[in-house]
Amino acid sequence: MKRGFLILSFSMVSVIALLYGIDPAWFARSFLGIADLSLDFAHILRAVMGLYLALGIFWLLCALTNKHKNTAVLTTIVFAGGLFAGRLLSLAADGIPSPLLAFYTALELAIVPIGWWIYKRPD
Repeated sequence: MKRGFLILSFSMVSVIALLYGIDPAWFARSFLGIADLSLDFAHILRAVMGLYLALGIFWLLCALTNKHKNTAVLTTIVFAGGLFAGRLLSLAADGIPSPLLAFYTALELAIVPIGWWIYKRPD
């Protein structure tokens, strides 16, 4: 079960990372309604892509090698929980985001208890 969770986590975060970073201008235009993307915002999206891919690759390697699986599952919880906390702050300070980002918020909220349940299960 942990292996499957980590592979699914890798898959989801990799798709999101590549959407952000392969063509940041297209992503911002298509999903966020931003017609003119600044160089700095493109830089941030590509940096986020790198962070997401690095964590995703770690999760995949842990799933495939059976090493550090519990640590990998815990990092998915910390990753999703940190993103969710930041989005809650943004909801309070900025209001409701685009539908895609609202969907990400729901996913991140779901991952925390699911990840914890999986973490507590025996290998």
